[in-house]
Amino acid sequence: MLEVKLRPVPGPARSDPQAGLSIAEAARRTGVSVHTLRYYERAGLVVTPVDRTAGGRRRYQQLDLDWITVCTRLRATGMPIKTIRRYAQLVSAGRGNEQERLALLEAHRAEVTAALAQLQENLRLIDHKIDVYRGRLDAGDADQLWAPNRQVDAR
Repeated sequence: MLEVKLRPVPGPARSDPQAGLSIAEAARRTGVSVHTLRYYERAGLVVTPVDRTAGGRRRYQQLDLDWITVCTRLRATGMPIKTIRRYAQLVSAGRGNEQERLALLEAHRAEVTAALAQLQENLRLIDHKIDVYRGRLDAGDADQLWAPNRQVDAR
């Protein structure tokens, strides 16, 4: 499993904005669209303000890319935006709320585990149906399989 470690940022300035990545390059490296990156900022999902050049262009640092990866992974597992936002708020707030962060992640893990169990059950049904079709095709009597307009075997 990929572990993303967020490094603390010393002092008020995270880094030289000129040295960061453009939004297009950040999108390419994180696998999300430019639109999604802007949305994550507007939705309050990023833990630190994204650097800007003197001209106002976004410049993403590694910390930003790491955090966006966390957000996209949480979202891909079905975590609602509202919950990701809460998690980002807790992380942004810093020390002292680790128990709440843990509880949030454990609750989500339980939901993901339940969803995986349901998917595995569904996969077993699909595998059974595949076995039935293969067996009937091999036996030469696939025409005996259920069809919506006929009253035959409902396998």
